[in-house]
Amino acid sequence: MYAHNQDQQILPGEFFLPFGGKLREDNRWVQLADLIPWRRVEQEYSKLFSTCARGGRAISVRIALGALIIQEREGFSDRDLVQHITENPYMQYFLGLPAYQEEPLFHPSLMTHFRKRLGPDVLNQVNEWIVLAEREKGQHDDDEPTDSPTSGETKVSNGESSEPTLHQGKLILDATCTPADIAFPTDLSLLNEAREKLEDIIDTLHWPHKGKLKKPRDRRQQARRDYLRAAKNRKLSGKELRKAMGKQLRYVGRDLRFVEQLAKLTGLTVLTRRQHRNLLVIHELYRQQVEMFRTRSHRIDDRIVNMAQPHVRPMVRGKVKANVEFGAKLAISVVNGYSLMERVSWDSFNEGTTLMESVENYVKRFGCYPEAILADKIYRNRKNLQYCKKHGIRLSGPKLGRPSKEAIAEHQRIGRLDAGERNAVEGKFGEGKRKYGLGLIRARLRQTSETVIALQLLVMNLNRKLRLLLWLIWVTFARCNFAQTEAAI
Repeated sequence: MYAHNQDQQILPGEFFLPFGGKLREDNRWVQLADLIPWRRVEQEYSKLFSTCARGGRAISVRIALGALIIQEREGFSDRDLVQHITENPYMQYFLGLPAYQEEPLFHPSLMTHFRKRLGPDVLNQVNEWIVLAEREKGQHDDDEPTDSPTSGETKVSNGESSEPTLHQGKLILDATCTPADIAFPTDLSLLNEAREKLEDIIDTLHWPHKGKLKKPRDRRQQARRDYLRAAKNRKLSGKELRKAMGKQLRYVGRDLRFVEQLAKLTGLTVLTRRQHRNLLVIHELYRQQVEMFRTRSHRIDDRIVNMAQPHVRPMVRGKVKANVEFGAKLAISVVNGYSLMERVSWDSFNEGTTLMESVENYVKRFGCYPEAILADKIYRNRKNLQYCKKHGIRLSGPKLGRPSKEAIAEHQRIGRLDAGERNAVEGKFGEGKRKYGLGLIRARLRQTSETVIALQLLVMNLNRKLRLLLWLIWVTFARCNFAQTEAAI
């Protein structure tokens, strides 16, 4: 059963502290609590629960989402997070509690359920609400230039088309890889891990027949020695590596045949859920490795590089630090300093194919087309150029063909300005990977990993709003001091 939380935000002075005193209004958690549309989030989150009166009371959306934000912002583990929330009254106020509570609010194991319930779709929607709220706030600000459609707007004629003709703002696009927390994979180590898991499955299947049926001779000790002989050799030649790979493939194939024979007598129902999942992954891994070994190739579609996370794929990035990364590929757009997720995929894709989709999302969010799109060369294909020309959007970079001598200097000047503005998206990637957890996704499941990626963008946008709020407070304070000084003079 889900019970709706209170609709109104309590004031810091109303938060009850058993040891006396009041919460400071300038605390970061107090200010962050005012930046999130809790009511709208709860309306979206409550749909996931049944309204039946039976069952225990579900934890409120504020506690669930607030705990995830605290964890990603501070980098806590699940256990450390619960301990810090129990010890910190400001964090409890951020979670919506009316008074300090000495007992833990929930068990650390519930964090996995929070990441599953609040999936990437819900978090992306919350992220858009935060960005749009900042835009709506800027439309009513009369002191500084705003992002409203009347600021720097241009119009194009689309005839009788019902599409928006307003052009405002700039859209910055780029993509990166979010590495997963896995060891660097090698084919030899993968086959050795698969063989060890198969040996555990053989032991489980043979246990009901212990003393009645002779156990299959899997030669696990010899297989282990063969693996270590190759793995510990620092100067392993290609011929020796292929020979070691062939041995491990034969060991894995032999174990798979033993599992098939024992399954006819015992049945796979005696296996645990994890063992059954490992068996399915090993079948696919063995098929891929046999195919690559036979064709002497190192590439195959949907290649498995980790047993625990078979959804992870290699991403060839061509970077100096790491030529190949293993994780999800993330495409984002940056508008006015705020990051929005455009696409996340565990299979590699061409970033240039996301431009049209990103522009359509921009129109849905802001009701107009961007004036310009700032992106690197991979986005400048003929299809994207034709699309931008049709809708009156300037795509950064030189036009196709040889420019005239008079236009070269102007193109170079605009190119330098675009490159400087496009650095904002690189800064967002650096901020997410260095300060937060975007550089190493520690979640193991596919869905929870995507949830963590969406949370990183949400936390970055919240921190940007918090910085702008602190800057506004400082400017207001400075203006008041200046006015008092002028009056005194």
